[in-house]
Amino acid sequence: MKRVLLALALATGSARAQSDTATVSYVVGGVRVIQRKTTASLVVANLYLLGGVRQVTPRTAGIENFLLSVGDFGTQKYPKQVLRRAIARTGSEITASPGADWTLVSIHTTTTELDSTWAIFAEKIMHPTLDSTDVEFVRDQMVSGVRQRIDSPDATLDFLSDSISYAGSAYALSPVGTEGSLSKITRAELRAYEHDQMVTSRMLLVIVGNIPRAKVEALVGSTLGKLPAGKYVWTMPDTMPTRPADVVFDQRPLPTNYIQGVFNGPPANSPDIPALRVAAAVLSGRMFAEIRSRRNLTYAVSASIHDRALTPIELYVTTTSPDTTVALMAQEVRELQEGEIETERLAPLVQQFITEYFLDNETITAQADFLARNQLYRGDFHAGARFVADLRAVTGADVRRVARAYFKNVRWAYVGDPSRIKLDRLLNF
Repeated sequence: MKRVLLALALATGSARAQSDTATVSYVVGGVRVIQRKTTASLVVANLYLLGGVRQVTPRTAGIENFLLSVGDFGTQKYPKQVLRRAIARTGSEITASPGADWTLVSIHTTTTELDSTWAIFAEKIMHPTLDSTDVEFVRDQMVSGVRQRIDSPDATLDFLSDSISYAGSAYALSPVGTEGSLSKITRAELRAYEHDQMVTSRMLLVIVGNIPRAKVEALVGSTLGKLPAGKYVWTMPDTMPTRPADVVFDQRPLPTNYIQGVFNGPPANSPDIPALRVAAAVLSGRMFAEIRSRRNLTYAVSASIHDRALTPIELYVTTTSPDTTVALMAQEVRELQEGEIETERLAPLVQQFITEYFLDNETITAQADFLARNQLYRGDFHAGARFVADLRAVTGADVRRVARAYFKNVRWAYVGDPSRIKLDRLLNF
């Protein structure tokens, strides 16, 4: 029933969104705010520190996450134990998530606890103590976490995939850093980064909940709005240059091989994005039907767009028969590029994609992220109102066109036994 109701809601969602009066945008003390009013007592406030990996170098990769993590151990107003007790009393969560395009610092709280939680949140951003003992403790934790990445084939696969897919660009850097970078970042560098980079021009705040605008303006104006403006200007990253197919192996004696390939896609504001979403969904369904259902060669195979300012199309599979499986994946790609799909036959698949997409993004946390991506990638949070209509406008010819344009020069990461697959199978995909 939930899926049926959601599908019906989506049928008219685009028209309603065009007249959305519950969402507004304004500036407080140099901080851009997007606020969506709801009737829920839960409040989500997402602060996007813009720039992501473009803010760092290989030497300083992970510094922003490092700084925010040390902030968990005390501020000028809240010493370590006081800070932990204060957060526990609110029953709220304050988390930091580093990413390619931004670092997200997020509050999950209630309307009744927003004031107290915001005070703690703002202190962590504005006045971290950065005690030397805490810095070394966090460093050890983070270095240990990076080392443990090798224990997870999927985590290693993601790291290798970014490294080879974006070689030579900032996207090749890890937002959580490397063992080498984390080991060398000094306390003085953390303090300098806080001074130089915690500026309002790098901040986008998206808040969703039953909160009056006046309350939000007061909270921001008395805290983040007092930070220096800085000179940061958000821009879309440069388009990746065309590169030949390539592969990087992490040889391990595993029964199952983990494989991820990446096609470089266009910027997220490209008019090709809706057709690419549909093309990836079509390809994913076909690969699942052929490789998983019909041949039982895997438990996991997919094609998807990764939401970044530059949108990679990712192929993923785990299998004990990599050579046969990759050959079948390539066959499905070629059929998508060479065959014809009747536009009418896309409608059920597009509707299923839309329904599943919004089911996966129905929380108010995801709503906030959806607003932010449209603001940053497409220049206006209102652009999200066209999401459903744009997908439904995709034709069979559009799917074939974007498959031909972008499904090529795949760059692979492979964790497992390289002897199980012919190298040409990957390079001539």
